[in-house]
Amino acid sequence: MNRFAQLVRIGNCAMGVAGLLIGAFVAVGVSITGYWLELLVASGIVFTFIAAGNSLNDYTDREVDRRAHPERPIPSGKLSEMAVLRISSILFTVSLGLSLLLDFLSILIVASAIAVMLLYELRLKREGLSGNLSIAWLTGALFLLGGAVVDGIEMTLAIAAMAFFATLGREIVKDIEDMESDFDRNTLPKRVGRRKAGLAGSAAFVVAVGMSFQPVLMGFFGLGYLPIVLVADGIFIYCSIVHFRNPRNGQRWAKIGMMVALIAFLVGGIQ
Repeated sequence: MNRFAQLVRIGNCAMGVAGLLIGAFVAVGVSITGYWLELLVASGIVFTFIAAGNSLNDYTDREVDRRAHPERPIPSGKLSEMAVLRISSILFTVSLGLSLLLDFLSILIVASAIAVMLLYELRLKREGLSGNLSIAWLTGALFLLGGAVVDGIEMTLAIAAMAFFATLGREIVKDIEDMESDFDRNTLPKRVGRRKAGLAGSAAFVVAVGMSFQPVLMGFFGLGYLPIVLVADGIFIYCSIVHFRNPRNGQRWAKIGMMVALIAFLVGGIQ
């Protein structure tokens, strides 16, 4: 693999752009075609932002990667530490610069996302719950940006909130699964124990379920959305229980639940 493609993780960047477009579609439905220029700029923002974050991650985790992922660009010698840091800085600057072509709300979302990403990589990811909250917020902000770009952010509040709490639950469960290997992180399970952390993760999944009814209650989506999102809700409730026995299954099913929820929101956006 090309060393630069390996550094920025192009697949992750493409998935981020897909999330942005889903948020925009949820907001305005088929009218999304009228915002092609704004969405092109926003796609560039998301792509460069995620690429910058992945590059910074490789820089901050370079010592851990020497043992756990020696094939990564820095430990393998494909790129120097300073080169990776410069690449990350340039990409963050491009992402912020592109946001200046959009409206003030979009600029605010992008600027705050960059600030949270920097805080996460430089400090918060080793401090447990604050790191989990950072990742959850960044996931939700992706859908908010999609809504803001097409002047329909109010339509994406529910999907952003659902994504936030579902991601928070999954991140906590993942920390429970990785308790033994997270030697350099003071995660929530390490602070309060497996059971209490598990209860926090379950609570996050349950709140995500509650958020799923908001589009129907507010009259944004028709009843066609409801059967599909109820399947996602059932999966999240299952996650809130099964992870106590098997954290790996819990976070795996959380991913499936999030994908089903995205389908439900897409159907809701069509109606």
